[in-house]
Amino acid sequence: MPRGLRVYAIGDIHGRLDLLDQLLNQIQHDAASARDQVKHLVFLGDYVDRGPNSRAVIDRLAGPPPAGFGAIHLMGNHEEAMLDFMNEAPNGPNWLRYGGLATLASYGVRPPAEDAQPEEVGEARRLLLAAMPAHHRSFLKGLRTSLSIGDYHFVHAGIRPGMPLERQERQDMLWIRDEFLNSNANHGKVVVHGHTISMKPDIQPNRIGIDTGAYATNRLTALVLEGTDRRFLCTV
Repeated sequence: MPRGLRVYAIGDIHGRLDLLDQLLNQIQHDAASARDQVKHLVFLGDYVDRGPNSRAVIDRLAGPPPAGFGAIHLMGNHEEAMLDFMNEAPNGPNWLRYGGLATLASYGVRPPAEDAQPEEVGEARRLLLAAMPAHHRSFLKGLRTSLSIGDYHFVHAGIRPGMPLERQERQDMLWIRDEFLNSNANHGKVVVHGHTISMKPDIQPNRIGIDTGAYATNRLTALVLEGTDRRFLCTV
């Protein structure tokens, strides 16, 4: 990390506002030792789905960051799928099959049945758009796909090995898995990512994975980067 900067990268939240609040409290306590430093929160995406409080998580993240922090929010594949649903993309209804039902419920929308007709899915979409505050929509549409700071590159899922960081495709940054996870290539920077669950941080020479399955394990993880140091904070 550049001198004078401390970064807290936070893994996949998936609707667990309780864990997000716990971890932010830990981070604020930890940051008390860095009063003279610039401090950034980098959220790696997947804020919605699966857990019970997606709406509240978005509301928290769309608001101002804790005092003394900057915040950068990356897009996850679940946010992209949610936007596809809202925008009536052909694959939009797929969102309901892998977590979207919980997000609908958090906005007070009765989830359609698995065998619902297109008209019923369309009605759920209409009700979601009606229930969603404008600043939530702006937050989702404004999410970026990647960020580089110092010797680290932050992205939700990973990158395509062998492709320069500045030429990575959105689909890979949000969805890639095995080709990235199994690669020993030097990516030019250490890639910090979520998307793929591991019971503890997955530390490799070319990447660090910090999706510890918070929605199911109660374990939400932050990677703390400062100078040449790396350490972790966790809710469990």
